[in-house]
Amino acid sequence: MTGVLRRIGDYGELVKFEHTVFALPFAAMGATLATRYQGMAWPSLRSTLWVLVAMVCARTAAMAFNRLVDADIDARNPRTSTRAIPAGIITRKSAAALTLCTCAGLVVSAGMLGPLCFALSPFALAAVLSYSLAKRFTSWSHLWLGVAIGIAPTGAWLALGGPWHAAPLMLSAAVALWVGGFDVLYSLQDEGFDRREGLHSAPVRLGGARAMALSSVMHVGAVGLLLGIYAVLHLGPLYLIGVAVSAALLAYEHGIVRPNDLSRLDTAFFAVNGWLSVTLCLLTVLDGVFVR
Repeated sequence: MTGVLRRIGDYGELVKFEHTVFALPFAAMGATLATRYQGMAWPSLRSTLWVLVAMVCARTAAMAFNRLVDADIDARNPRTSTRAIPAGIITRKSAAALTLCTCAGLVVSAGMLGPLCFALSPFALAAVLSYSLAKRFTSWSHLWLGVAIGIAPTGAWLALGGPWHAAPLMLSAAVALWVGGFDVLYSLQDEGFDRREGLHSAPVRLGGARAMALSSVMHVGAVGLLLGIYAVLHLGPLYLIGVAVSAALLAYEHGIVRPNDLSRLDTAFFAVNGWLSVTLCLLTVLDGVFVR
């Protein structure tokens, strides 16, 4: 039993399962806003569970594929050389099998959510998988990642029967800018390595200081879009408080990271962004419960 649990832990580490907290709350927001827009109190349990399965499968497929195609690059980078595949903990065949299984899981769960979600599932897979190749040819790979994660709230909105509307698209765009912005910050630590390897990133193209400025602009845009959702859906004060908290957390994130001092980067990347997504989601849900 201990060996099985250890193996599960190895696969969890391969795909950084705990980072699902970055994306899942925004899918939950999409589902919450869809049900509220349609005058319902709560999404159905069945739909909620299939949205959860779809989200976990999509993110797991994306991460497993990323680790698979980047295995040789990771092995050459001192920061990533201890990841599961370069370290020999997980084989490439196992990572490929996990990718295929979770891709199938996404398609099946999308089918359970309706014909439209099923029809869109190949496009979702194309978005989340293609990100892993983007840094080989474009400096906009950070925004590519943001778009790949940002499709989740629109997908959840559609899965819960929401009609075509500007709000989920605005939420997806906000997530794309938020994720893209903090990925720019995270890529600061690999600027030298990426430059030597011929890989593309905002820090490689712009330098650390201007890349940080770009990240700030992206995060200001994300907050602006969140405020736009407040206006178009006529949401309540709890949602607005959530946006204010998000803005404060993003400001703190930028305050503790410097191009020449990345010692607090993990705090900015993991703790701050985790708290941001969970807090905004929780206050959005509570806003729907208490504000009618």
